[in-house]
Amino acid sequence: MQEYRILVVEDEQPAARMIGFYLEKEGFTIIYAPDGPSGEKVFLQQQPHLVVLDIMLPGFDGLELCRRIRQQSTAPILMLTARAEDTDKAIGLGIGADDYLTKPFSPMELVARIKAQLRRAYHFNEPPKAKVLGGPRLKLDLVRHVVTLDESSIDLTPLEFDLLFTLMANPGWAFRRSHLLQKVWGYQDEAGEEIVTAHVSNLRRKLGPDGAGLIRTIHGLGYMYQEET
Repeated sequence: MQEYRILVVEDEQPAARMIGFYLEKEGFTIIYAPDGPSGEKVFLQQQPHLVVLDIMLPGFDGLELCRRIRQQSTAPILMLTARAEDTDKAIGLGIGADDYLTKPFSPMELVARIKAQLRRAYHFNEPPKAKVLGGPRLKLDLVRHVVTLDESSIDLTPLEFDLLFTLMANPGWAFRRSHLLQKVWGYQDEAGEEIVTAHVSNLRRKLGPDGAGLIRTIHGLGYMYQEET
C-alpha cells in the first residue's frame, strides 16, 4: 500500500493536532506548516500527495499559497475556512482548490473527503468503454490522460479531468449539479453544489471561447456536454 504524505498548513496548533491525529490513524504521513511562506517551502521540499490548507494564515494567506502551489503542481488541495461568505470559497476554487470544508467540521468528513481526492488523483480506476472520447474538436484520451481542443493540449487538474470525463462519457445527457457532486467528488451535500459550478467555470475558461458551447448550462438543472458535428 502506498504511503501518502499530507501537508497540513494550519496556524492554530490545536486544530492542526486534531487533523493530524485523525489522519495518522488512517495511516497517512503528516507534514505540518504554520504559515504561508513555510507551507510553500515545505511543499517544494517534500512534494506531498495532498494539501489541507487553512485560508487564514500568517505571512501570506491560504488563497495565495493555493495559487502558488497550483502554478507548479496538480496535487489535490482541500481548503479550510472559518468564514461563511461564498466569496472566499469561490475564490479558493477559482485559483485551483479541489474542495473545501467550513469550520467547524467533522473529522470523519475530512477523512472521507481526503480519501476521495487521493483516489481520484492517484487511482483513476473506472474502466473506460473507449480509449478516446469526444467529437472532431474536443478529445479526451483516457490512456495518455490528455485533453486536446483543435489538436492543442489543455492543461487540467485530475479533478477537472474526471469532471470532463463524466460529461463527455455521456454526450447529450443533462447532469444535475447534485449528481455531478456525487459522481465526481464522491459525496452529497446541497451546500456543496457551488463547488460544481466553480469547477465547470474553470473548465470553460481553460477551453477558451468555445467552453460554454461545449459544456452547456441547462437552466434549472445543471450541465451537459455536446459538440456540434
